[in-house]
Amino acid sequence: MSHVQLNRISKSFSLRVDGKPQTIHALRDVSFEIAQGEIVALAGPSGCGKTTCLRIIMGLETATSGEITVGGRRVSGCGHDRGMVFQHAELLPWKTAAENIKFALAAKGVASSELDAMAARYLELVNLGHAANRRPHQLSGGMRQRIGIARALAIDPEVLLMDEPFGALDSQTRETLQMEVLSIHQRTRKTVIFVTHDLDEAVLLADRVVVMSQGSVQEIISVDVPRPREDIRAIIASTEFMTKRARIWSALHDAKPRPPILESAA
Repeated sequence: MSHVQLNRISKSFSLRVDGKPQTIHALRDVSFEIAQGEIVALAGPSGCGKTTCLRIIMGLETATSGEITVGGRRVSGCGHDRGMVFQHAELLPWKTAAENIKFALAAKGVASSELDAMAARYLELVNLGHAANRRPHQLSGGMRQRIGIARALAIDPEVLLMDEPFGALDSQTRETLQMEVLSIHQRTRKTVIFVTHDLDEAVLLADRVVVMSQGSVQEIISVDVPRPREDIRAIIASTEFMTKRARIWSALHDAKPRPPILESAA
């Protein structure tokens, strides 16, 4: 049974270009299913609809048509069954690392007597227990992203959504956080959906890769690299890894031409 299901999701909006009304189709009839505990990557060129799709799953945006369900429940807005990690951590700058996590917990309605212990638990989950009393400006970019992940996990969502969470980081920090995500998934078995432009990252982390082009699903590719995936260098050097990466690359570059996404409004 699918845990997350997208059924013919479309998203369009209107604007004026040179004084004329135009319609942009950001997504067109996007459909796919995600199983409980699966990690799925959304890959594709800039402007293909990946982030829009993720934001609609989260409930930050509303689809023009179609339906999304999580655990059989229709998504009609944001909810604590979904947690999101943004490209930049977006921490509250006047609060410490622990206070940022407690803020999310309090918003969910967690009792004040439990906040300290729960914040400490999730900081330890991302190996940042020692940084509990630091404010964002006292943390590196990678540490801030870990806090963002901890904050999203602290509300105990069924689905963890991540929008290019490591895109702004250096390669060494990126690799470290990729390993953190794999480790956290191994322990929590959360359903994870993430957006990435990095094909290596898509194959390394995901069970399947949804390749998108011009607002539609081009192809869905299964990644049969076995778990647990503990040795990044060995995985990247494997034949299975290179084969899947090449297939995703081909799917991205062989996308069939579609009508322009910019059309005159009726």
